[in-house]
Amino acid sequence: MRFTKLGHACVRLTTDAATVVIDPGAFSEPDAMVGADAVLITHEHLDHVVPDTLRAAAAANPDLEIWTNPAVAAQFPDLGGRVRAVTHGDTFEIGGAQGLSVHVYGEKHAVIHPDIAVIDNVGFLIDGRVFHPGDAFTVPEEATPTLLVPAGAPWLKLGDAADYIREVAPEQAFLIHDGLYNDTGLALAERLLTQLAGSDTRPIHHPRPGYTTTLATSG
Repeated sequence: MRFTKLGHACVRLTTDAATVVIDPGAFSEPDAMVGADAVLITHEHLDHVVPDTLRAAAAANPDLEIWTNPAVAAQFPDLGGRVRAVTHGDTFEIGGAQGLSVHVYGEKHAVIHPDIAVIDNVGFLIDGRVFHPGDAFTVPEEATPTLLVPAGAPWLKLGDAADYIREVAPEQAFLIHDGLYNDTGLALAERLLTQLAGSDTRPIHHPRPGYTTTLATSG
């Protein structure tokens, strides 16, 4: 599986069977969805999905499938059955029986402030290898070799992110949700999370946009 960071919270995962893009929002690369078989959206905030951009991608690729939580799915009645609503515990396949398996975990966005309503948020575990939690610290109910860790947001402090890595105990972690940082902030986040939650056997990576690597086969 090939992993590519496409800016902020957006990543692309590619195998011989399928290509999936997760959370192509306003801070993502403009061509993030080109060539994708499916787009997964964790929640409705603009840094995770731009409705007009998603509609344009769907118009350009009639075979593009979209999977998201019910609240987001309800915003796209014009796309009909191409948008599938999923909730915690659901599973589905992208690219057929030999494609990518997806397990959905999580229900709600992290609390930003008591005065701000908590919206729906789902996370996606792809092929039992990579978990994208969206804007939450959801812990999957199975082993997670590669964890994508939000590193900067109004709802987040780095100590909680470190505890999240410790609890999930992945083989490695990639920092995402970093579009609000400058270079100084990014260096601080990476150094602190490495100090608190990283080790020789659990490296913490901070991929910049365009970074690509191959992830080992599960098991």
